[in-house]
Amino acid sequence: MIHEGGLFWGMHMIWWFVWIVLFVGFFSYATPVPRRRIRETPFEVLQRRYAAGEVSTAEYDERKEKLTRDTNSRK
Repeated sequence: MIHEGGLFWGMHMIWWFVWIVLFVGFFSYATPVPRRRIRETPFEVLQRRYAAGEVSTAEYDERKEKLTRDTNSRK
């Protein structure tokens, strides 16, 4: 057992470093990172629903006109 010199303290510091790296590594992967989600504009939602056939042409035109009117009134 070597208590003289720096070998003992060197190994002690290495183990601290190893445990800190393991701890940080574990929690960096275990903690979920919220992903930045790009939000669709109301007009993009309307276009997507129209393309999917969820909205009729008349309803699409009516809602598009209303969205355009609402957007212009906010400016």
